[in-house]
Amino acid sequence: MITLDLSGRRALVTGASGGLGQAMAETLAQAGAQVAVHYRKGQAQAEAVVQAIKGRGGKAQAFAADLSDLAAVEALMHDAGAALGGLDILVNNAGLDGSRAEVGDDDPRHWQQVLAVDLLGPYYCARAVLPYMAKAGRGVIINITSVHEFIPWEGYSAYTSAKAGLSMFTKTLAQETADKGIRVVAIAPGAIQTPINQAVWGDPRSLKDLDEKISMGRLGTPAEIASVVAFLASDLASYITGTTIAVDGGMLIYPEFRHGG
Repeated sequence: MITLDLSGRRALVTGASGGLGQAMAETLAQAGAQVAVHYRKGQAQAEAVVQAIKGRGGKAQAFAADLSDLAAVEALMHDAGAALGGLDILVNNAGLDGSRAEVGDDDPRHWQQVLAVDLLGPYYCARAVLPYMAKAGRGVIINITSVHEFIPWEGYSAYTSAKAGLSMFTKTLAQETADKGIRVVAIAPGAIQTPINQAVWGDPRSLKDLDEKISMGRLGTPAEIASVVAFLASDLASYITGTTIAVDGGMLIYPEFRHGG
């Protein structure tokens, strides 16, 4: 029998007070892991996620931190590691798109902000969690990138650059830690239906345009991303490291070429 069992594992999910992060935290808990629910703002929402997990018999606690601040990240890992008795799983999910603007018309401060959260944040978190994983002789770091790790996105050069950089960080860190029992993997979600992009899927015209960019013809759900996170965190994925798993409904196989070039 094949089972996905994370009993005894301790996971930290960044940006877990809603959307994809919430689904990831709840799914990891359902698989048996204790979960640290990270948030930057929205304590009430994070505590609601914790209560939802506890209501199903799981174990969770909420922790706040600004991931662009190295000292705050180190404190986060210390506090979460102490509360959970260690950390075996890190999901670097928190991120932001930034303001849409073409290069030259943009504000460099916005570029820096996106990179600080989307690239430096995962680096800070990974760096701070490695001692816990090395001591245990095992661990899984899952970095959430995007299909825009591969596909350019006009007006969002900071976001695409950060996600492409996070992909290469994933590969390099996996290379550095493979002999320590630590796996490092990235997940590149496609268009996922979450509250943050409701303006797109809530408009029939923009939804139709987006669906046509996806081979399967529909948006994904947070649960579909969370299930892949749980799989990669488990021993079922014990021989997977240093790569990106695209969970995108076929967006990266360019459905517009289905009928020829």
